[in-house]
Amino acid sequence: MTVTKATARDPFLWRRPLEAVFLPAAALVVALVIFGGFCGLAGANPFDVYGSIYKAAFGSWSAWQNTLIRAAPLMLTALCTALPARLGLVIIGNEGALVMGGLGAMLLGLNLGTSLPPVMVQLAMAIAGMVAGGLWIMLAGALRHYRGVNETISSLLLNYIAIAFLKHLVEGPLRDNSFVTKASSAELDPANWLGALPGTRIHFGLLYGLVICVLAYVLIQRTTFGFATRTTGGNIRAAKIAGLPVGKLTLAICFLGGSAAGLAGMVEVAAVQKRVNESLVSNYGNAGTLVSFVSRHIPLATVLVAVLLGGILASGGILQRSHNLPDATVLVFQGIVFLCVLFSDSLYGKLSWFQEKALKD
Repeated sequence: MTVTKATARDPFLWRRPLEAVFLPAAALVVALVIFGGFCGLAGANPFDVYGSIYKAAFGSWSAWQNTLIRAAPLMLTALCTALPARLGLVIIGNEGALVMGGLGAMLLGLNLGTSLPPVMVQLAMAIAGMVAGGLWIMLAGALRHYRGVNETISSLLLNYIAIAFLKHLVEGPLRDNSFVTKASSAELDPANWLGALPGTRIHFGLLYGLVICVLAYVLIQRTTFGFATRTTGGNIRAAKIAGLPVGKLTLAICFLGGSAAGLAGMVEVAAVQKRVNESLVSNYGNAGTLVSFVSRHIPLATVLVAVLLGGILASGGILQRSHNLPDATVLVFQGIVFLCVLFSDSLYGKLSWFQEKALKD
């Protein structure tokens, strides 16, 4: 066995990454216990509820497909928070970026129609969605850097503006009067729909999510841009002294994060909704924020957390049918998890078991 100099100097070095895994996992366990108490107060057996969630999320191949369909946009919207977080920014405008990305993709898709091959139309829609979402979040980054506006507040308010803009368009200029179920745009041409993986119901958005998460990891961990971003996030004053272009980094990382959420919007309209209406506001953006925090803003870790949360979101129907719980019960669970994870963040570096000094003493 080879012992490196770093390990010889610090035999407890391995406990630091272990802490980064232990605390989120412990937060999830605590959230499960609290959620079980909530279900008990509502008249449901907590253990039966846990079993139903597992069954609906991972109990069969059909359940796995439902889970992965929901996990795909979560992977992408999580990056809207995860990437700016590496620069020290707290962006929660994921839902707004998703909405704007879906709108941008649909507008271009409706205008192109069948004038180009379907693959080209889908590619153009993906680019349009990414640009729309990226510019939307870049606005929050610009407000932060040039005007000192808190990016958390501005990105949150941009969510409401994007949703209001969506409602204005689908109830006015984009409304398809032949579709009477709800105010919606015209339907995307079937030739341009985003297809499913062979033999499954899982759309190609899952591949988009996996590929973008891998690229995001490489960008942050293996490139000069990523190093500059992490350096600035660690100490912005030192970054400025070193001559790093903080303003450009802020705009770039916000654009990249927003473009990932915008791509999620394109996936939703091209693979699921097939048209734009209020159903585009599906809470995937807000859930993506939770995925990012649970995964500690690590792009590759967001894949696993997105699958877990996707399974939880897929279980809403069975909780309503089998336990007489509201369909929104899973949103309560989501909120509990978020609070527990935020609390666990305050414990980093404070648990004696993970502290080298305490162990040596």
